[in-house]
Amino acid sequence: MSLLPVACLLGPTASGKTAAALAFAARHPVEIVSVDSALVYREMDIGTAKPSAEERAAAPHHLIDIIDPADTYSAAQFRADALRLVDEIVARGKVPLLVGGTMLYYKALTQGLNDLPSADADVRAALDADAERDGWPALHARLAVVDPSTAARLAPNDSQRIQRALEIFMLSGKPMSALLAAPRSQDADTPYRFVPIALEPSDRAVLHGRIEARFDAMLAHGFIDEVRALRARGDLNLSMPSMRCVGYRQAWEYLDGAFAYDEMCDKGVFATRQLCKRQLTWLRAMPERVVVDCCAEDATERAVAAITRTAKV
Repeated sequence: MSLLPVACLLGPTASGKTAAALAFAARHPVEIVSVDSALVYREMDIGTAKPSAEERAAAPHHLIDIIDPADTYSAAQFRADALRLVDEIVARGKVPLLVGGTMLYYKALTQGLNDLPSADADVRAALDADAERDGWPALHARLAVVDPSTAARLAPNDSQRIQRALEIFMLSGKPMSALLAAPRSQDADTPYRFVPIALEPSDRAVLHGRIEARFDAMLAHGFIDEVRALRARGDLNLSMPSMRCVGYRQAWEYLDGAFAYDEMCDKGVFATRQLCKRQLTWLRAMPERVVVDCCAEDATERAVAAITRTAKV
């Protein structure tokens, strides 16, 4: 039985994914499934560049605003939800289109899941306490002893990933690098062939300029007030995945008085550029991807053409 091709429009932040997806949706009966770990959170609209109400009205969108910022959402949950949604969209006679930049989600969807232990609140609290006392570079050094391979690819202040790698070792007794290298567990075979269409820049400087302009626009539209409202809830903190989203951590620390406004802007833009770099590294490890230059003047039309060929509509 031939597999049904499903187009997956992937790309780094500010590469034009939303514009291309909506341009395709204007011509075909599409339902969009978000592949974005930040868009799942309610009350986080500006800093995540969430599609507007008008954009979401142009085509049904899924996996947006599905959990509270105090909760967590895993790659395993995404895989189960995405497969279920694609089934339902196809059953409705519509065209499923996956769109986003969370490459771990895409990898989980297409390659299955590693047998990694789930998050443990007590272990994370202990690691946070150690980091508060000793600093994240000290925990990075601790990680280098038990999992040198993982430590070598992480910056000494990459708190989220250092914490997760140490948590995995503490819970399993095995380094994360070894577990990631182990064969992946697969659910039952799916009837789909997921095809990555990658929006990538021919000139990284163009994307960097877009990132800076987007961050400025977010600030102009009230991003700091959005973070201020999240802080005022009283049940959120910087150890939570939601508040570790790019931009939110920097704005939170600015409101804490950790640094000045201009420095917050610089840190937010830098963190977004680093995210972009990681996203492109993931993409370029996919030899099967269809590449569209997101810097081209007709990038949207090129992406629409690639989606159309893949989805065979």
